[in-house]
Amino acid sequence: MISAWAAEAIVRLDDEMERAGCTPLRRFPLPAGWEMRLWMKDESAQPTGSLKHRLARALFRQAIASGRIAEGTTVVEATGGAMAVAQAYFARMLGLPYVAVMPGRSSGEGVERLGGTCRFVDPPLAVYGEARELADQVGGHYLDHYVSAAAVDWHGGSLAEELFGQVGECPRWVVVGAGTGATSAAVGRHLRAHELPGRLAVVDPENSAYFPGWASGAADYGTGMPSRIEGIGRPRMEPGFVPDLVDLVVPVPDAASVAAARRVRRETGLTVGGATGTNLWGALELVTRMRAQGVRGDVVTVIGDAGARHLRTCHDDGWAEDRGLDWRPYAARLEGLLDHGECWG
Repeated sequence: MISAWAAEAIVRLDDEMERAGCTPLRRFPLPAGWEMRLWMKDESAQPTGSLKHRLARALFRQAIASGRIAEGTTVVEATGGAMAVAQAYFARMLGLPYVAVMPGRSSGEGVERLGGTCRFVDPPLAVYGEARELADQVGGHYLDHYVSAAAVDWHGGSLAEELFGQVGECPRWVVVGAGTGATSAAVGRHLRAHELPGRLAVVDPENSAYFPGWASGAADYGTGMPSRIEGIGRPRMEPGFVPDLVDLVVPVPDAASVAAARRVRRETGLTVGGATGTNLWGALELVTRMRAQGVRGDVVTVIGDAGARHLRTCHDDGWAEDRGLDWRPYAARLEGLLDHGECWG
């Protein structure tokens, strides 16, 4: 029998989902006369400003319902960035201690602001073992979102369900990035379960295993290199990524992601991260292919997060130059396409 605390915690999580409501669809401007629309599902409107908000909520709910998290349980995770912030948010809401184990160069500012604790580890791949050991030592629960995402139960809170309820007609393409792979799997399952005509594209940054793993059919493909685009791309194929649900994987240069993130900011005023830039670049590649083929229809992608901290990363020239990312040629391509209607080759 579920405890009174667990029952109350699940009610609080479900109430939070209702209060958060639907995130908006924003139309990204394309040249007049193209007879197609590009929409961006704005997950930066979530309470933590992140696409990871939904998954973090679902993982807490699932772990509580199954008895793996109880009152007072210390929740441990091997992650940084937006996922760590989203998990810290829900841990604070439920009165649970939270520890994020993250690579040494990460920033734990958002986690600590929400009352969580950060433990920094080198080398980066040691975070998984460290998190598992720590959870065992304190009698806590290692949430392990990369594994747990493969079987997450959304309980009506998935981006896919909400998105397809908002669009009037099924888009030709839905374009998402892949971190855990949970979002792409949810979208792909929705398309197939409802026999919809749309197709799913996943965009992938440099160093990530998803594009070569999908293209080669190697489920255990690994690059051993971390992604430079926060929130998407992985050095290994994660269990939550389901290649058979994906129609196309589009590799995107990291410098193109930087240029496209800046273009989103110019058009919307939102200071988005590089992952949103990756999404936009991939979506525009599909828009140009559709134009060349005489195909009309909508394309939908995602604004993953937005915040002032990105002014210190992909919107900062020094940050990009330090990483060898020359975004200017890609910005020129975007200008040619969006301001002058030039075709991409």
